[in-house]
Amino acid sequence: MKLIVVEGGSQSVYRFEMPEVFIGRSIENDLRLNSGLVSRRHCRVTVDNGEIWIEDLNSANGTVIKGERIVRMRVADHDEFLVGGSRVRIELDAEEVKEEPTVAVLPIEGLQTQNGTGDKSVDRVAAFARIATLLAAETELKPLLELIVDSAVALIEAERGFLLLSSSEQHDRPKSASSTDLADLEVRLARSFDRSDIPIPQSRLSAGLCRQALSTGRPVLSMDAGRDDRFDSMVSVEDLRLRSVLCLPILLDDHVTGVLYVDNRMRSGAFTEDDLDVAEHFAALAAVAIRNARQVDALLENNDALRLSGAQIERLNASLGRKVKDRDAELAVVRRELTRERGRYDYNEIIGTSSAMRKVFQVLDRVVESDLPVRISGDSGTGKELIARAIHNNGKRSQRPFVCENCAAVPDSLLESELFGHVKGAFTGADRNRRGLLQQADGGTLFLDEVGDMSVEMQKKLLRVLQEGEVRPVGSTTVEKVDVRIVVASHRDLLKLVEAGRFREDLYYRLNVLTVDLPPLRDRIEDIPILAEALLIRAAREASCEPPSVAPEVMAALACHDWPGNVRELENEMRRLVVLADGMVRLEHLSGPIQRGEGRSKGSGESTPVVKVEGDLRAAVTAFEAGAIRTALAEAEGNKSRAANALGISRFALQRKMEKYEIDIGEKSAEADGEKEEHV
Repeated sequence: MKLIVVEGGSQSVYRFEMPEVFIGRSIENDLRLNSGLVSRRHCRVTVDNGEIWIEDLNSANGTVIKGERIVRMRVADHDEFLVGGSRVRIELDAEEVKEEPTVAVLPIEGLQTQNGTGDKSVDRVAAFARIATLLAAETELKPLLELIVDSAVALIEAERGFLLLSSSEQHDRPKSASSTDLADLEVRLARSFDRSDIPIPQSRLSAGLCRQALSTGRPVLSMDAGRDDRFDSMVSVEDLRLRSVLCLPILLDDHVTGVLYVDNRMRSGAFTEDDLDVAEHFAALAAVAIRNARQVDALLENNDALRLSGAQIERLNASLGRKVKDRDAELAVVRRELTRERGRYDYNEIIGTSSAMRKVFQVLDRVVESDLPVRISGDSGTGKELIARAIHNNGKRSQRPFVCENCAAVPDSLLESELFGHVKGAFTGADRNRRGLLQQADGGTLFLDEVGDMSVEMQKKLLRVLQEGEVRPVGSTTVEKVDVRIVVASHRDLLKLVEAGRFREDLYYRLNVLTVDLPPLRDRIEDIPILAEALLIRAAREASCEPPSVAPEVMAALACHDWPGNVRELENEMRRLVVLADGMVRLEHLSGPIQRGEGRSKGSGESTPVVKVEGDLRAAVTAFEAGAIRTALAEAEGNKSRAANALGISRFALQRKMEKYEIDIGEKSAEADGEKEEHV
């Protein structure tokens, strides 16, 4: 089977050997379409014994064939259908094409449809037998309904035929004739004597006659409906100029299955009592055929559902296996972190064991116990929102809402409405009352990222909330009390903004009560290996694939990089490696600056070369750390205090690492170190 997709002016051809193809936006589909109009699991194409079926899988925008949305439909070879904004054409191979039997729909000879003059009794028995054979052979519902209506029109020489049936959602709930209402039925088929479809069928038949047949559970026959006293109150009879009419409830096990309505508007007396007897027998035969077709359709749907469930189970098992493996790797990272001192509270979402991060955890231990405003400072990409969530989740407000907003991402004209809410009619487009973020966060925490980008006017209104604990929605004259803990963050220096007159000084001191300073990634080299490992696992899980292994020299190169984008840059690099690497990440897979060793810049503008290490990850980190210590000592001319300061660690920590790596700067250098420190 070939599926030819025309999307955005380009055509692509896909060949599939399997008889069932799933189409959608998700990666697990057989044919993946990237349009936002396509649902994650949109539709399914099935080829079974030469028959092509298209089934919509409850998609948002639907699967469209010939301008109409379908649920499940049989199509022919080379037919087209629309999925989102893409046009898909089906082409079967020669061996897949099923040769359709050439059977006449109703080979009834000797019968006329409008003005017949032949002897009906001569051929009716043979015609009825042929019809019964055709009805028994047809198990697909739509062709069966066409066969029923066309047969009824020809059998009793009618002009038109209508078939009303309960909807597919209702047919499994049988109703007695006395309780069935016309609203429960819909016109499933309307055909003329020439076997053409009748447009807008609902307005072409008399609802009153159908309702009478339903209410009595008996057929309705009229030789001339326009002059029939029973129908004087029915406006539709006169409007439609009805003459001969026959309306039969289709009963199955004493329950209403539908209504068969035939008429002849051209002459009166077209239908006789004999026609009524034949029509009643035919209606009973049609009811059995409809039930059989529905049962076959239900069985096919169940088989499709079972096949789909089996495929889903296989995919879920594979996904579960990947998740278990990922969790094991993540647990190993967590266990490794738990062996280091972190803090009293649960900060397991924050990865880091360096001395710089331990200081952050110690500050957080104090901050979470308070209810005062918190200002988080740090470079972009250091994880300020993650720290804000840790403050909320470990504090006494953890069971209340945590709401966040990026002040730089919302225009100032909309930020006031976002924070304080508005009432209906406050401005154009305000068609209803809306609660602001401060009201939504009542009792919890509101995190305002990039607060330094907030306008001075908005700063005034935020200051009022901090001072009074009150919010006035836009357009309202009343205020509401709120109890919200404010946590703010900015990569800008707020004090410099105050000095420049771009940030209110009183608001600054209201917010700058408790501060958490996040170190950039370049100041926490020890965290890069475990961060890279954890982010690589997460990226692989998002891509539904196995995480690749990392060569030691790659990890050393990562540790040498400056990471101006901090953790966010490292995360994006890991996502990139998941796509490019095939089982093993090597140096050639890294981005250009990292691969070329353009790492930690010195005052002279030189770069630290990438360390080439043979062995495992631990050996790579050890070699890099020892090399960094030797370089720092050399640049500090053996002064341990200056070297420790350059490395961002304490002198005591430097001494321990020198002993661990057996680094000896020499007796003369040691004496010089002591002399220099005495003069400090």
